[in-house]
Amino acid sequence: MLELRPNCECCDRDLPADTREAMICTFECTFCVDCAGDVLGGVCPNCGGELVRRPVRPPGPLARNPASTVRVFNPDCRARAAS
Repeated sequence: MLELRPNCECCDRDLPADTREAMICTFECTFCVDCAGDVLGGVCPNCGGELVRRPVRPPGPLARNPASTVRVFNPDCRARAAS
């Protein structure tokens, strides 16, 4: 089951579980659509994998299996993307 991380790893923008503005790679690294497209070019700076839209968990299952509250923030994300 996906963790549904609460923020963009690159800019720390909040990404609620019900947003369609979150992008993930196969390792669940999580980015907002702006960082994923404009900064990262659709490629995860951590693993080199493709970033795709994170699915939205419906309210019932979300209540039983809540999103993660653990924030992951890597301020050097932009520098890694440029290299």
